[in-house]
Amino acid sequence: MSLLSIHDLCFRYGEKSVLKNFSLEVEEGEFVSLLGPSGCGKTTALMLIAGFEYPESGSIVVGGENLNDVPAYRRNMGMVFQNYALFPHMSILDNVAYGLRQRKISKPAAYKAAEEVLSLVQLQGMAHRFPGQISGGQQQRVALARAIVIKPRLLLLDESLSALDRKLRVEMEVELRKIQREVGITTIFVTHDQEEALTMSDRVALMRDGSIEQYDQPSVIYEQPKNLFVAGFLGKANFLKGDIEAAQDGHYSMRLEDGNRVQFGVPRPLEVGSSYTIGVRPEKMEISATPTENATMPGTVSLVTYAGGVTQYEIQALGKEWMVQSQNATVHGAIFDAGQQVWFGWKPDNSLIL
Repeated sequence: MSLLSIHDLCFRYGEKSVLKNFSLEVEEGEFVSLLGPSGCGKTTALMLIAGFEYPESGSIVVGGENLNDVPAYRRNMGMVFQNYALFPHMSILDNVAYGLRQRKISKPAAYKAAEEVLSLVQLQGMAHRFPGQISGGQQQRVALARAIVIKPRLLLLDESLSALDRKLRVEMEVELRKIQREVGITTIFVTHDQEEALTMSDRVALMRDGSIEQYDQPSVIYEQPKNLFVAGFLGKANFLKGDIEAAQDGHYSMRLEDGNRVQFGVPRPLEVGSSYTIGVRPEKMEISATPTENATMPGTVSLVTYAGGVTQYEIQALGKEWMVQSQNATVHGAIFDAGQQVWFGWKPDNSLIL
C-alpha cells in the first residue's frame, strides 16, 4: 500500500480553480517531484499535504489515515521552505532542536538528536553559530536537519534549492539525494527546474493547470512523453506536424503544414493519410559534413552555441529551424561553423510519436 494516497483533490482560490481532480500515489521511501510551470498548482498541492490549506473535495491519506481535517501541527511532516525560515536569533543547534523542544522533548535529548542530524548533513562544529554566520548552502542543510530530526512521516521540500547559485545547487542535489536515501524518508519535492526533477527523483509528476499530465520514472517521461506538452516542457525537442503521404520499408514521407516535405523513419507503423506530430530530441540527432545513413537532410548552420560538454547547432532547413546537439568529444569543441552547409537527421528509433 502507498504511504501517501491522494484521490480527486480539488481546491480553489476564490473563483479560480487551482487543483482539479488531482490524484497521486507515493510509495514508502520514494523521492517524488512535482514539476510544472508557474501556476500549475504544484505548491498548492504541497500546502494541502502539509495541512496549511484544506481541500474543497477529495482525500489525502497517509499511512491509512485520512488527514483532510487534521491540522498541520498534528500531521508529523517536515517541511523545508524556499527561504529556509530559520530563526536568526537562535543558534544552529537551537534551530534544529526547535521541533523536538515543541514536542516536549527534554533539552539534553533534543540537543543530542540535533547534533546527530547536524553530523548527518555534514555540519559538525557549527552548532553554536547563527544563521547569519553561515553560507546559503549551509543554511539549506540546517533547514533540512530541522525537518528530518523530528522523524516525520513525509519530508516536503518547496523549491528549497532555488535560492542557491548553480554550482552549489548541483552539489546540493546530489547531497540531498544521498541524505534522503540514507535516512529512507519519503519525500515530496516541488520544483520548476526540469534538471533538478530528472536528477533527484524516483518518479516525477509533471503538472499542468491543476492536474498531472504524466507520472512516471524520469527516464520514461523524457524518452516516452505521452503528449506534446510533456515532450516540450521536459527538455528540448524538434517537432514536425503534418500528414503522412507515403510509406516504404518503415520510412515515411510527411507533408508539413507549410507545404514542405520531410522523410523519416519511426519505430512503429503510421497510417498513410493521417496527421501526426513527430518529435526528436536535439541530442538524438546526427550532424555530418557529408550525407550518412541517418544524416540525410541538407541544411545550413545558422547559430553555434558552445556549452562545455556539448555544442548546440541551429540549422535552417525545410523552412524551419532545427536544434541539433553534438557531444564535444575532443578539446577542439565545435566542428561546424555558422554559415556552413551540413547534413543532419536521426535514427528511426529516436522518433517520438505524439
